[in-house]
Amino acid sequence: MFTSAFTARMWHMMNTSTLLRRTIRKTRVPAVVAAAMLALNGCYLPIFFDAEIEITRAGYFKMIFDGYLTKVELFDQLRKNEITAAEEKEQVEVIRTDFTRSTSTKAFEYKNKGRFRVNWVREGDLTKVKTVTFFRRNENMLGISYNSKTGQIGVNGRSMTRDVRQRLADMGLAMRGEVRVITDAPVLRHNATKVKRNRSRGPNFKTYTWKIANIFAPTLSMSIALR
Repeated sequence: MFTSAFTARMWHMMNTSTLLRRTIRKTRVPAVVAAAMLALNGCYLPIFFDAEIEITRAGYFKMIFDGYLTKVELFDQLRKNEITAAEEKEQVEVIRTDFTRSTSTKAFEYKNKGRFRVNWVREGDLTKVKTVTFFRRNENMLGISYNSKTGQIGVNGRSMTRDVRQRLADMGLAMRGEVRVITDAPVLRHNATKVKRNRSRGPNFKTYTWKIANIFAPTLSMSIALR
């Protein structure tokens, strides 16, 4: 589904963008924002990506993420020239281990400047596993969850305040990509930017698409009824 051409195109976009040309604004950060940024420093941030989730009315799912991420803290340290090449290599190996310990990670490749590519795939019965996140619960960049009491599935992206988004943008971090949810189940609500019938999957399937143009794009949100 994800081709080498797609990967090459994303890498070209990264190298030709203004990702690292901005300088941090020398403004005084409110304590609440500083605290939020301190917590976010240990997080991974998707920057250029393509993600697809298929959910059937029976509750079966397949979730795919293919794209580039950054470890915010490592990116910031490299941007400020605060670590050596040896320290960078050491941190990269920790990140590599963090991802490759999961069987869902199909590919991991470090590029440079705190950025790396990941291909991650997981599938199964959501009514049994209840919750699936990319790539784990405390790093919930994209997740789906099933509530057995209501019979509903929630699909959500990571929520960030505008202040945090602004601080990340000021650091020179961008976010650009596409998320698609394909389902034949009734959708109760969504904030997708585009909806289209998907006759190739079946008569009742639709594809809901979110075009993430920048880091200030609305957080993905969707609710699906299984019963």
